[in-house]
Amino acid sequence: MAAGSGRRTGRAAILVVVQHAFGVPVPETLTEMCAAGTSAVLVYDAQVGILAHVRERETLTARTGEVLTAARAAGVPVLYVRHVSLPPSHLGVAGLRTAMAWQRVPQAADVVAPFPPAAPQTQLVAELAPVGAEPVFDELGMSAFVGTPLEAVLRDRGVSTLVLVGAVLEIGVEPTARHAADLGFLPVVVEDACGVVDADAARRSLQALDYTFSCYRGTAAQVVAAFGA
Repeated sequence: MAAGSGRRTGRAAILVVVQHAFGVPVPETLTEMCAAGTSAVLVYDAQVGILAHVRERETLTARTGEVLTAARAAGVPVLYVRHVSLPPSHLGVAGLRTAMAWQRVPQAADVVAPFPPAAPQTQLVAELAPVGAEPVFDELGMSAFVGTPLEAVLRDRGVSTLVLVGAVLEIGVEPTARHAADLGFLPVVVEDACGVVDADAARRSLQALDYTFSCYRGTAAQVVAAFGA
């Protein structure tokens, strides 16, 4: 049986109708998924040294800022993750091999730490800085859930929908969205508020996410409207 509720915003009345089955609400639209109380926004790696490489940086930060403003106005929690690097002396086999590949160096002894926690390039950009007590979690890998308390925080808040913005879509946002889906969340990738370095790789990432049917996406304007509903 479906349950409906009318909500008024401005001069327009919006009817939100969510499917229910087996005692569980099953949202279908962005408006249903991005309801205050069951959604949160994750800002992925909006760092000085990362956003310097994305395409159309100003447009990205503007659209991301619109999503954050709407989320805060609706009482939707905003959380951040940022990428940090261990000293090379404390990396293991996987860490060294990954660093060699990303840094394109043939010798493990030549690996450096690109994002030390206190370095200028590791800090979040000023335009998208946290407001108030919004938390920032440090991550070492690609998924924001690995090695951070993100999952515990979301579950404690009763969050079911995780809205993803930040950078880089084809590097960290895609694996975070996949991981979120595997953990039972509804990941929403805000496609025009996620930074891109390689356009072809980003297109393949979106196609792969679409193919799984477990991730959802929309524009910044659609998510802003959903928060406003």
